Amino acid sequence: MLETPRLTLRPLAGDADDLALSVRLFTDPEVVRFICDTFSEEELAEEMPVITRRGAGGRIGIWTVTRKDTGEKIGTSILLPLPVELDDTDWSLVVPERYPEAEIEVGYVLVPDAWGQGFATEACSRLLEFAFESTTLDEIKATTDPGNAASQHVLTKCGLRHDGVRRAYDCDCYGFSITRAEWQTKRRAG
Repeated sequence: MLETPRLTLRPLAGDADDLALSVRLFTDPEVVRFICDTFSEEELAEEMPVITRRGAGGRIGIWTVTRKDTGEKIGTSILLPLPVELDDTDWSLVVPERYPEAEIEVGYVLVPDAWGQGFATEACSRLLEFAFESTTLDEIKATTDPGNAASQHVLTKCGLRHDGVRRAYDCDCYGFSITRAEWQTKRRAG
């Protein structure tokens, strides 16, 4: 479990509450417009055993994002293998005691009520801190749809640099990255 001043991030467990959060997020066209097509509740329930997989001793996977003040689950955040020519995560790369042989991406999805309040930045920053302090990862990637200016702002605010257009999720998108050394320099600068 990871904490920030306002949030708790805990591994996605696949219980009824986590399924309800996934349904709230991934059946909403507004939430997923820059990410994917919507899913049905049945599709999400079927996928839950796969998307709750953890890799690298629990260091790779999906975390639920919960507000400390209200206890409300407001989204998810990830450290997962970045798919290039696939349109979704290659879950076969998420192995319990091993880091994936792939680029690792940071990401987040929040309910609309949580947008514009800094929660995405807080969750993303905490996962970067975790990645560079508690794993052997030397670089973290991220991607966005070219039209998703809000997410691009979050990533640059967290210290990732825009790398231009790249291939990911079987399409051309904007790529971002940050190395361990860049993160440490940013952290020291405060």
